[in-house]
Amino acid sequence: MLDLTSAQKARVAIKSFTTIVDALALRGSFRPFDRLGQSLAECLINLSPEIYGSMSDSRVVELQGLEYVIDRLPRGIEQASRIILTEEEHFGESSFEKIIPLKRRRTCYRVSEKEMCFIITRGLSEIYDTISHLTFLYIEARKIHSRMKDESGNLTIEWRDLEQTALNFENLDERQLDQAIWNLSIIVGRSYHQTRQSFDYFETNRRRNQSNNGLFPLIYRLGRRMDEELKSSDEAAIIYLTPSLINIIGHQQYGVKWASDIKDEIMKLGLSRRPLHIISANMHSVSNILYGFGALQEKCSKAESADLYKFIQRIRDNRQEVLEYARQHGLYELEDSSGTNIDCQLIDAAKIGDVDFHPKLDFGSLKAVDPPPVILVMDYAFGTQAFEVMDRLLNPMNEDENHSTPLNLGSVSIMGKAGILTGDKGDIMLATAHVIEGSSDNYIFGTDLKREDFDDDIDVYVGPMITVVGTSLQNKDILEKFQSSWKTIGLEMEGGHYQRAISAGLVKGHISRDVKVRYAYYASDNPLQSGQTLAAGPMGDEGIRPTYMITKVILEKIIKPEEISSGR
Repeated sequence: MLDLTSAQKARVAIKSFTTIVDALALRGSFRPFDRLGQSLAECLINLSPEIYGSMSDSRVVELQGLEYVIDRLPRGIEQASRIILTEEEHFGESSFEKIIPLKRRRTCYRVSEKEMCFIITRGLSEIYDTISHLTFLYIEARKIHSRMKDESGNLTIEWRDLEQTALNFENLDERQLDQAIWNLSIIVGRSYHQTRQSFDYFETNRRRNQSNNGLFPLIYRLGRRMDEELKSSDEAAIIYLTPSLINIIGHQQYGVKWASDIKDEIMKLGLSRRPLHIISANMHSVSNILYGFGALQEKCSKAESADLYKFIQRIRDNRQEVLEYARQHGLYELEDSSGTNIDCQLIDAAKIGDVDFHPKLDFGSLKAVDPPPVILVMDYAFGTQAFEVMDRLLNPMNEDENHSTPLNLGSVSIMGKAGILTGDKGDIMLATAHVIEGSSDNYIFGTDLKREDFDDDIDVYVGPMITVVGTSLQNKDILEKFQSSWKTIGLEMEGGHYQRAISAGLVKGHISRDVKVRYAYYASDNPLQSGQTLAAGPMGDEGIRPTYMITKVILEKIIKPEEISSGR
């Protein structure tokens, strides 16, 4: 029998995981510790994703992985034994508590102490993401439970102490807290320092955002839930995927309404005949670049204003003032009501001619651009959802029942964060092609971005990007294989799906072949380097420069007249 390489084994594990999830979706439910649930766990353990760190080591609890996962699951998930994944329901009319995780835009409801409902509106990528996180959580729960009792089946001293701490940790003084953390470090198999770091991380988010219940209750409840499950089958965890959820996957139900709302607003504002430029980005960088200086230059000294990126850092806490100024100069906010969780902004460039731009911006003369462009800034999509929303957005606008008008589309720019394989956090990647993981599908395109567009003091890498199933389903072996065989410079989750929609728009004749396409990413992590994975935490201020440099270049290419831009 032919031996598989490590990369091939990783590919098999990813394929097996997604295939099992697809089958479970049709089946409608599973228990994490039944045969199929255990198969999912085995796939994850065999894959040993970088983001889940030492998950495969039964001797230690993976604390950074827990930090990453708990930030993306609803508060109290450690208590839930019934979890329902469904499409949008009218829970807003109920008394159920609505919970949105700290770092994942998904709506959840606590139905009871032990039952939670996840509203899935973003397609298969969201299902894979949710189930991979839950599978990781159950793997760690088993490790925790193994440290709960001694060989005789009695609770250990450490566990009894943890129980007291979990129930009363708000009342601990500093000395008692240190003792409790030391005790917990024995249970999780980590050093005092590592355990203290995780405690501080959870505690900061608990107090600031109420996004979790704290490290002590988390570890205690995961172990206790596992013990209850082993004692009684009635307490066994179960995850449901409702028939209505399965019916909507691939049907673009949410994308249809989302795109329709945007086009209705464009027509209502009388902008449908003007050149439209789409930017997939966050909801702050474009408006801060365009309006920040005009709104807040008087609040900053000359020294603070001289450097664009230092100025942006200085005004980050004045977001509302920037938005108020922007609303008076052509910015329209479109909050999502479709369920996609993708908010948008429309910017009418005809109304920003009198705005004072930062002196480091090279926009030329807006009066020379006729007709003035319209910029649609759309918040980040999630995985395969990118195809659904872009595909619908590029369809013609329906002016009435009998008439439709193609978009006067000038460009599509995709900017965001991605994992880098050839450099460091904070570097910039320019995509020349996307390869979709798990298939031979690949999309090459003529990009309107080049290394020379960016400042000399930042590292810029140019090449293909891999569009992955999920950041939670990757390891070093498979990433190194992508790097060597496809010459990929980084990995992300949406680019290939956006390009599928753009290619479909060209084939259908909905958009012109002259539409300019731009993909630029800043490196939020390097999964091949220890300590630089996403689980190691956010970039913080070091992400400002690459994010706003990409934004600056894209806006200059949109706003500057062609004759000025070509002479750069």
